[in-house]
Amino acid sequence: MKLLLIEDSDRLRTTLARGLQAAGFVVDAAADGVAGVTYLKAYGYDLVLLDLGLPRLDGFGVLQALPRSGERPRVLVLSARDQVSDRVDALNAGADDYLVKPFAFDELVARLHALARRPVETRADTLELGALTLDTQARQARVGNEPLHLTPRQYELLEFLLRHRGRVSPRAIILERIAGSDSEASDRSIEVLVFGLRRKLDEAGLPGLIENRRGAGYLIA
Repeated sequence: MKLLLIEDSDRLRTTLARGLQAAGFVVDAAADGVAGVTYLKAYGYDLVLLDLGLPRLDGFGVLQALPRSGERPRVLVLSARDQVSDRVDALNAGADDYLVKPFAFDELVARLHALARRPVETRADTLELGALTLDTQARQARVGNEPLHLTPRQYELLEFLLRHRGRVSPRAIILERIAGSDSEASDRSIEVLVFGLRRKLDEAGLPGLIENRRGAGYLIA
């Protein structure tokens, strides 16, 4: 697997590059965001290991430079920023996973392998799972030939879970993605939203589509 490491600490960048090469990765390394984007435009990568606090162009700038359609590398953010809001912002900006420094190298490698096993996500205009079809341009859902009538937030949740299929989405991430700046939104409102969406899916003949991982979040497997 080919990996791009973007890290401004010379010592950590060198240590990580050597360790990842020993673990079987083909590694290119960049010391700042501008250099990282240059690598991304010139070469194809399976994975990107990205610091957020980079000179010249920070990690969010690098995430914005990734393609919004077609194939794109999986991105693991490796950052000393340990607040939930930092993780939410990075994941909403396009990161696939987030690991806080300091970290265990074995866990880092395991997470990279897990990311590499995921199918490459594309920003498709149509999302399909069995009889369920989402037209993301028209923001409409169908089950077979029948329309599935959803509220705007129910549709947002369903599209979000389908685009992140196989990944557990914590309630905090869903809350930020679906509710945005709604100050009245809460974990309870997410529970109500999920309950309502599940009921409509059940009635349409798709029971059990949304799974609840207690203490972790929700997913569509």
